[in-house]
This record gives sequence, structure tokens and C-alpha cells, in this order.
Amino acid sequence: MSTETIQKTINIFAKAVYNGDMTYFTSDLHLGHENIIRFSNRPFSTLDEMNRTLVDNWNSRVTERDDVFVLGDMFYRKKEGVEEILKKLKGRKHLIIGNHDYSWMKSIELRKYFVETETLLVLKEEGRVMTLCHYPIMSWPHMYHGSYCIFGHIHNSANNADYWPLIESNPYLLNAGVDVNNFYPVTFEELKRNNEIFKEKARETKQEIIT
Repeated sequence: MSTETIQKTINIFAKAVYNGDMTYFTSDLHLGHENIIRFSNRPFSTLDEMNRTLVDNWNSRVTERDDVFVLGDMFYRKKEGVEEILKKLKGRKHLIIGNHDYSWMKSIELRKYFVETETLLVLKEEGRVMTLCHYPIMSWPHMYHGSYCIFGHIHNSANNADYWPLIESNPYLLNAGVDVNNFYPVTFEELKRNNEIFKEKARETKQEIIT
């Protein structure tokens, strides 16, 4: 990607500072997806328990004055009950579209529930530049000047994935998925800390396998 193209992208998508009291990040809730409990080893017994917990956790932190950036896969191919859940979730919601979002997005009027829907967003906040994308990417604007890439998609996959060494070794790649953030929307500082913890646990698990 050329410097000119990057600058055009920033000019289109970059936001100065959002007006909310707090900014939160989350991803891959997979509301309505029963099999994700097994796939990602989530600590829930039923789909209803998972849906209820994710909504309750969200609302226990977020107020109507806050901005929440959802980095994709909010629901899983779900069309029924989407609006009912969205009406319950507090805050000003910004959706970065994931691969499982397209079907349910067609069933609602997005402008009623989301400030914006984008496939990629460059966010400027409190002196930080953050590229928000559902997928982890290996190159993003200002990556050599301390900017971050915040992503989802991979859930809690680690040592069994070919891409993991690249993510593990780069402290500027941050996974916003609920599976590594205790099933809550998190602030930027919490996001950094949770990723440090997750990467350390992955290294310990890898070492146990080797020894």
C-alpha cells in the first residue's frame, strides 16, 4: 500500500476524538451461536446463559454516553431477535464488519443501532492511532511509529495457528475478542493488559508441551 493510499484511507476513516465519556473495544460475541461455546471452550452451559451473560457484562460497564467499537461477528448468522438484543445494549455502537455479520445486517435498519459500520476504521484517540479491523493484518498505517492494530476473528486461537508467532511477537497487535477479554467490553489499557496475559499463558502452554 503506497503512502498516498494510506493517507487517503486516514483522511476518509480517521476520527479525531469521540465524544463519549469512555471508549470500549470488543469482538466476536457470536450472540445466538450455540456451537461457539464448544468451539472456543466458553464457560457457559447453554446458549441462553451465554447471551444473557454477554449482555449483562456489556451493560455493567457501558453507559449511554460511552462509545463501543465492535470488531465484528457480533451475531452469528442470526436474524431473529437481533433488534431485541441491540435495544438492550447501552452506548454508542460502532461496528467493524466481520465475516459472520452480513446476513443479520440485512435484517435491520443499521442506522438505528450503529453510529457507523465500516470494514476498516482508523481511530485517533488520546494521542494514539489505532487501526480497527475484524481480521489481524500485518501492515497498517503508522505501524512503525507506535500505532496499533486492534482485531478480532481468531477468538482464543494461539499455538496451533500458523499466524500466531507473528501476533505473539508484536505488542502492537491486540485481540479484542471476548474470549481473551473475560467476556467484557474493555478499555484500551485493559485490552493491552489482557493481551499480555493471554500471550504469556500461550507461551507457558507451549513450554509445557515442549518439556
